[in-house]
Amino acid sequence: MALLPGASPTTRLDVDVSGVRSDKGMIRVCLTADPENFPNCVDDARASTKSVPARQHGIGFDALPPGRYAVAVIHDENGNAKLDTFAGIPREGFGFSQNPAIRFGPPKFSAARFEITGPTRQQVRMKYML
Repeated sequence: MALLPGASPTTRLDVDVSGVRSDKGMIRVCLTADPENFPNCVDDARASTKSVPARQHGIGFDALPPGRYAVAVIHDENGNAKLDTFAGIPREGFGFSQNPAIRFGPPKFSAARFEITGPTRQQVRMKYML
C-alpha cells in the first residue's frame, strides 16, 4: 500500500510482558518519547498509555512515527490505577523496555530507550520487590 503524498510513515510496537506473578488486576503500559516525562507519562500529551487484564501478557501500539521511545509497565494488582509502594518500595510489579538494572528508583529514559524504525517488539520482564 502506497502512502499518500505528504503522509508520514508509521509503524507498530508490540510489548510482551513476562514474569507476571498473578492474573489479578491490570497490566498498565506507558509509551513515551519524552525523557522529561519518563516513566510516569503524566504531563506528556503525546504519551500513549494502555491497560489490559493481567492474564494478557502482550499489548500493541499502532501508527507510531519512527523515533526513540521508552516503555514503563506496572502490574496494578489491586486495580487502583497506580503503582502502590511501602516506604518507597514498590509493592506491585514493574518493568521497563530494555530491562535495565534497577538500583535506587526508576531508570533514566536513556537506559530504557529503544529505536523504532519499523515494526518492533520489546520484551519487558516484570520485577517484584515485595
